Amino acid sequence: MKKFNEFKNMLAELEADADKFYNKGNSAAGTRVRKGMQDLKNLAQAIRLEVQEMKNSEK
Repeated sequence: MKKFNEFKNMLAELEADADKFYNKGNSAAGTRVRKGMQDLKNLAQAIRLEVQEMKNSEK
């Protein structure tokens, strides 16, 4: 659950940069959004693997 909460926090932090990029045209914020989304993707994969491992260990 720790990683899932970390994921939610990272997403919340990106919201301000997404607003700056999409609504105000700030290209530097777009770069931060892209990096943050890549980090989220990697964390999501780690969560997927953790969930799968926990499911398999129950059997």
